[in-house]
Amino acid sequence: MKAPQRLRSLLEEGLIDAVVRQLMSGKEAMVYVVRCGDETRCAKVYKEATRRSFRQAVDYTENRKVKNTRQARAMAKGTRFGRQAQEAAWQSAEVDALYRLAAAGVRVPKPLNFHDGVLLMELMVDANGDAAPRLNDIALNADEARTHHATLIGEVVRMLCAGVIHGDLSEFNILLAADGPVIIDLPQAVDAAGNNHAQRMLLRDVANLRSFFGRFAPELLTAQFGPEIWELYTRGVLQPTTPLTGRFHGVLRPVDVEGVLRVVDDARAEEKARLLRMQIAT
Repeated sequence: MKAPQRLRSLLEEGLIDAVVRQLMSGKEAMVYVVRCGDETRCAKVYKEATRRSFRQAVDYTENRKVKNTRQARAMAKGTRFGRQAQEAAWQSAEVDALYRLAAAGVRVPKPLNFHDGVLLMELMVDANGDAAPRLNDIALNADEARTHHATLIGEVVRMLCAGVIHGDLSEFNILLAADGPVIIDLPQAVDAAGNNHAQRMLLRDVANLRSFFGRFAPELLTAQFGPEIWELYTRGVLQPTTPLTGRFHGVLRPVDVEGVLRVVDDARAEEKARLLRMQIAT
């Protein structure tokens, strides 16, 4: 196919040799299958962030580091340079998270290069060698649901032990490769220790997994892995090998009404985004 404008600089630099086809189009990026010598990889071309609300961006980017105080001031003022710096930081956050998580043994695509707003990554494939499908496109039986749910809960724990929370984990950003689930789409990943919204995002990620896999294995709907994982993390005893029970008996505390309303707003936004992704997919 004809190379999109955003990929031409990579062709000119010799980072890729050919663009094979478009693989996916989402709210954050366009993904293409590309050839690099004898290797087939994928190239993620980031879109401008026109669909993210300011409140969500603040939640995700809280305490993220920037290169210098000039950038920080420009981002705070919302100048043109500041918006460009903010978008560059949003993109590089995914690159940084992928390298960090891959080093920690988390099941994510291996990052290979980042150039001119394009992320080159390992192409995840299914048993036939084709591009791996998203989890939401797969029908599972109960045993498969239990197995994949357990795998992903383990990956959430491994991520948290590496100090990272996905922040938007669902069946739409998990691929089912030949050797199991692979987590993708991490520009909104947050620092578990430095973000005040980390607990809420971790609990939401785990709840999304519970809701999806609970469709196929209903007993998962009563599991309480999220609170259990967070409690172990805050006590400093969580390890990738820590056995989990899925049960949690927490101490009752006064209800955070504002927090509840934020969760409701997030749920509405996620449902709207889910419906939009389904429209795009069809």
